[in-house]
Amino acid sequence: MTTLPQHPDLNRPVRGTPSRWRVLSWQLVGLLLLVGIWWLVTDVLKLYPPYVFPSPRAVWTEIQYGLWGSGPQDGKLLAAIAGSLRRVLTGYVAAVLLGGVVGLLMGAWLPLRATLGAYLTGLQSVPSIAFVPFAILFLGLNERAVLFVVILEGFIPVALAVSGALLNVPPTLRVAGRTLGASGLALMLRVLLPAALPNVLTGLRTAWSFAWRALVGGELLIAGAKSLGEQLEVGRNTANVALVLATILIIGLIGGLFDALLRVLEGNVRRNYGLESHT
Repeated sequence: MTTLPQHPDLNRPVRGTPSRWRVLSWQLVGLLLLVGIWWLVTDVLKLYPPYVFPSPRAVWTEIQYGLWGSGPQDGKLLAAIAGSLRRVLTGYVAAVLLGGVVGLLMGAWLPLRATLGAYLTGLQSVPSIAFVPFAILFLGLNERAVLFVVILEGFIPVALAVSGALLNVPPTLRVAGRTLGASGLALMLRVLLPAALPNVLTGLRTAWSFAWRALVGGELLIAGAKSLGEQLEVGRNTANVALVLATILIIGLIGGLFDALLRVLEGNVRRNYGLESHT
């Protein structure tokens, strides 16, 4: 009996995805490298004057003053973070609820999907800052205008993600659900929506990033409100580049942390669904 020759690649172990700790170590090394280059450019080579491109130490000093220290900012960054988080979480929750309902309706009714779905797809390409003038004229120069933009920017990706995820459910699951007696709303909520959950969570992450960016853009135009957008405006008006960079770093850190939490949730769901392997 003859045996067929085996390809050498078939005997090699399959490489799994890197562990979270390894990825985190890579990210930490990359961060240290960036800070090192920043320090080299500003403190060692001094390619730019401090009032144009401040050093990492100057930016860290602004963060200290703004969060827990005493000085020109004396805790204003901390109050700004609290105000911005309150607005974005309120708008994000409203966007998820509204977008989820509209997405379910679009997934279940073809005429709505063909009309409203096409409009939402077009609106998604419009930058969030373009809606700010309309929000101000319609609602006034106040916090409601910011919430309107945040909800709109979060609502669109959620609605499209839910509708698209429902359409991508395998037809066999629909047939199995109907065979077991589910129909109408019961089929949608008990069969199709759970099957579409991994793709829906991807849409929730996208909605978070859209809502967070829309929030900061809207806050730039509201004077007197405790917000990260106001801190950017204060830094611009006082020519304090260190404060501007400190606020930008905090905005990026908060946005990245929330995205990481949603990414962990999405990964756990995908592994439970057998779409990813445990590492």
